[in-house]
Amino acid sequence: MLRLATSSRPLSPSAPSPLRPTLLQCRALLSTSSSDDTAVFKAANGQRLNRYSAVITQSKARGASQAMLYATGLTEADMDRPQVGIASMWWEGNPCNMHLLDLARDVKKGVTAADLVGLCFNTIGVSDGISMGTDGMSYSLQSRELIADSIETVMGGQWYDGNICIPGCDKNMPGCVIAMARVNRPSLMVYGGTIRAGCSSKGEPLDVVSAFQAYGEYLAGRITEDERHDIIRHACPGAGACGGMYTANTMATAIETLGLSLPFSSSFPADSMEKKHECLSAGQAMKVLLEKDIKPLDILSRRAFENAITVTMALGGSTNAVLHLIAIARAAKIPLTIDDFEDISERVPFLADLKPSGKYVMEDIHRVGGTPAVLKYLMKQGLIDGDCLTVTGKTLGENLAEVADLSDNHKIIHPVDRPLKSSGHLRILRGDLAPEGSVAKITGKEGLVFTGTAKVYDCEEDMMTGLENNEVTKGSVVIIRYEGPKGGPGMPEMLAPTSAIMGAGLGKDVAMLTDGRFSGARTDLSLVTSHPRLRWVVQSRSSRTATRSRSMPRQTALTSLTCPLKC
Repeated sequence: MLRLATSSRPLSPSAPSPLRPTLLQCRALLSTSSSDDTAVFKAANGQRLNRYSAVITQSKARGASQAMLYATGLTEADMDRPQVGIASMWWEGNPCNMHLLDLARDVKKGVTAADLVGLCFNTIGVSDGISMGTDGMSYSLQSRELIADSIETVMGGQWYDGNICIPGCDKNMPGCVIAMARVNRPSLMVYGGTIRAGCSSKGEPLDVVSAFQAYGEYLAGRITEDERHDIIRHACPGAGACGGMYTANTMATAIETLGLSLPFSSSFPADSMEKKHECLSAGQAMKVLLEKDIKPLDILSRRAFENAITVTMALGGSTNAVLHLIAIARAAKIPLTIDDFEDISERVPFLADLKPSGKYVMEDIHRVGGTPAVLKYLMKQGLIDGDCLTVTGKTLGENLAEVADLSDNHKIIHPVDRPLKSSGHLRILRGDLAPEGSVAKITGKEGLVFTGTAKVYDCEEDMMTGLENNEVTKGSVVIIRYEGPKGGPGMPEMLAPTSAIMGAGLGKDVAMLTDGRFSGARTDLSLVTSHPRLRWVVQSRSSRTATRSRSMPRQTALTSLTCPLKC
């Protein structure tokens, strides 16, 4: 198979982009705003575009509120303009988020150019990559709720008419969309963008998972300390979210497919000129949403969620998509369960040769046409519904009509008739170990059945110690328990153990189970339980004695999980 060369050298900002014509077409989708001064602040239904902020800006009884707004620099003319809250998840200590303040400033420029008032605010985030393997991961999943709560709080408390969110890291994206669904005012998301591929001193392509795996390689004696240091020094070359089809890129792609981001948002690299132009275009997009009174709940339909699940299956997305899409659907009051993922997995093939299971990264998708080109291919194959509404004010199909086809000759995105796997990679498993369901990521490279000896650990740290002591060997089924929402606490991810096992050369010979979560960046055969009330008992066949859940009486149970359909 032909391999696309990856490079750590950023594309020249002045170089002509192969996507520039498509960018112009996408801008044309937004050029529906009226130029009539008398209609600038009226929606299609005749309502004022600033009907929410008018509660603060128009009433004589709100003079003190207006005085405070004047103090921020607003003019009298601004008091009649719609106010747009620009929510950035910026902070300096994470490559996924370090550039978002600059993007927010570009978004504000675009909002101002659209004759709207942009008001920036910030919310929090947790870097999964930095906190992985530590107690800091207990804060990761709950940060999604804190982000949603804080955006909802500012939007509701300040009476903003619209919302533009600028997320970067894993939990940022679902947090933003949950808030959008709760507030239900015109909203869109500008993804912070993917990082470029790293490059070792030997010219080998790297990403953040290379750095995680380097520890296991070092323990196994496969690399020297100098080689390990070279990997971690060059794995992440700059700003942007982790480059493979890990959780951040999975959720950004799913949300673009849902219709809440502008076309190409999920595939533009963080440092590209295209990302800057997207930010500048967001203001005009917001004006269209305000004029047409298009709100998130108009976009978040059942069919849109099915589209998002479909693209997640086709591209080999993270198991975290199950947790996040169900949470978003719940906020939007759309019925969605793990059974829907199983149904769609049965009919959607796994097509993308993307990391973690493949060899390409999101930057490569950008080079061959971007996410819209992938969506266009899936729509042509009858796998997604093009009639769903999007933030352009047009349907998904209308957005894709003029998009160029994929230009990779099916090297990255395999054709439907020659898939990497004939069904989806995310499978719902049930059995004695997970009576209420679990989620497995099975790309086809691991085989369809794994039988082995259980190695039971009561926390992630014990498992890492066991690996260092050579307790984990070929044929082991590593079980890490008491890492759920209550036990972790916070249902932390297990990327450090999975990457260490891969680095030790055991990825094809070891299975892993947990009541915590497995990162979107894991590459070996693993299973993550998705039900928060999961209870299970493991009877170890190793030298350990039988262990049991603290929430259950001692009992005997089979160490089995079954997939109701072919995996």
